[in-house]
Amino acid sequence: MSLKKSDFLDELDMKILSVLQEDARRSYREVAEITGVATQTVYNRLKRMTDEGVIKAYIPLLDPSRVGYDLTAVILVQVDGQFLVDVEKALAQYPEVHGVYDITGEFDIAILVRFRDRASLNGFIKSVLKMPHIKRTVTNVALNVVKEDPRLKLWSDNKAARKSTA
Repeated sequence: MSLKKSDFLDELDMKILSVLQEDARRSYREVAEITGVATQTVYNRLKRMTDEGVIKAYIPLLDPSRVGYDLTAVILVQVDGQFLVDVEKALAQYPEVHGVYDITGEFDIAILVRFRDRASLNGFIKSVLKMPHIKRTVTNVALNVVKEDPRLKLWSDNKAARKSTA
């Protein structure tokens, strides 16, 4: 596997990403003012990071329950080992699935899913259990979401926080 330049993001890249994680609607000019660089620099850096896949998308951060998805579950899946990748790819195709993870331990896969109601969850589980190569599942329904934040704490965020408390 070869490394691209983006595999080594510098402090300015991290600052730009931190600013956009707080509000991705900010203009290049606003990001430049906050980070203390030229607008063209911000544009060039964002274009490079987008082209190289560091930035996957600019999307609104929705509250699932406010748009009708009140049920969140983590489903653990045990699979016939040689078919792990095939099962993961099949599970990833379901629109209710928001994350598919290889895990260690008794189970092979963990999936994060969201539904509008229990009947939808029930139907999903039944369809998953019909899939070939799935041995068993265990469903864990979230009773309360304490924290859910897809934003990453980047290096420059931590450095800035340390400076402000010093």
